[in-house]
Amino acid sequence: MRTSVKILLTCGLLGSLSAMHAMAEEAPATVQDMPASPHHITTNFGFYSDYLFRGISYARGRGAIQAFIDYSHESGLFLGLGATNVHKDAIYGNTLEVDIYGGYSHALTEELVGTAGFLQFYYPDNEKIAGQSANVTELNLALDYRHFTLKYSYSLTDWFGVNGKSYGNTLIGNHMTGDSDSKGSSYVELNYNNALPWYELNVSLHVGHQAVKNYSVADYTDVSVGVNRDFAIADSKGWNAGVSYVYTDANDDWYVTSSGYKTGDNKFFGYIKRTF
Repeated sequence: MRTSVKILLTCGLLGSLSAMHAMAEEAPATVQDMPASPHHITTNFGFYSDYLFRGISYARGRGAIQAFIDYSHESGLFLGLGATNVHKDAIYGNTLEVDIYGGYSHALTEELVGTAGFLQFYYPDNEKIAGQSANVTELNLALDYRHFTLKYSYSLTDWFGVNGKSYGNTLIGNHMTGDSDSKGSSYVELNYNNALPWYELNVSLHVGHQAVKNYSVADYTDVSVGVNRDFAIADSKGWNAGVSYVYTDANDDWYVTSSGYKTGDNKFFGYIKRTF
């Protein structure tokens, strides 16, 4: 879900406006002569084989439907809203996740773009663990250089309700969890996206590391390698489909459900979506 957001925002914010031709005094005004709007809105709707959040399964391999609407301004400001289903066993009984995000992008050099933003994970069901909310607020910084994106995210809240009240001081495998809050958890990632010279395919490479403050048992690294392709169906344009393989070294003693489903297991992932 977050990868789609990043791609949409990057494409929207880096697009430049074409110069306007001067009108002849005697020529009447036409649509082509009108100044281009500084406001841009895109929507995105797709079907996914799972909801993988930083490599961890939140749909338990049962599929996800995700939708986004994004607004951007030529000044670099942007704001978006997204939603996806989640499995009820993934986040304390919640079945829906709503994402609210925004920020500001600015070209630092001809090829380097910096972005500062926020991301709010919100669960309308309001199901909690030991009275602790699963909602998370993150701030992030990103640098885009050619086909590379380096991004750092930092949580201002507990990481999905993890703290001393909800998890306490617990032995998980050979690790002892902390008894403090998890505010200040972080995620650093490096992404590479580029066109391949064969069959109009695009390659997508990713590596990231999640660190959960005071709960190192929950730290892990995720890696994914994928390909995708843009296409049209008859006169319907804006379609994209892809497949990737996702690897994590997540601790199976932490990332596991009560039924034994290991949410950090390696897996293939596929999707089809359309951008309007």
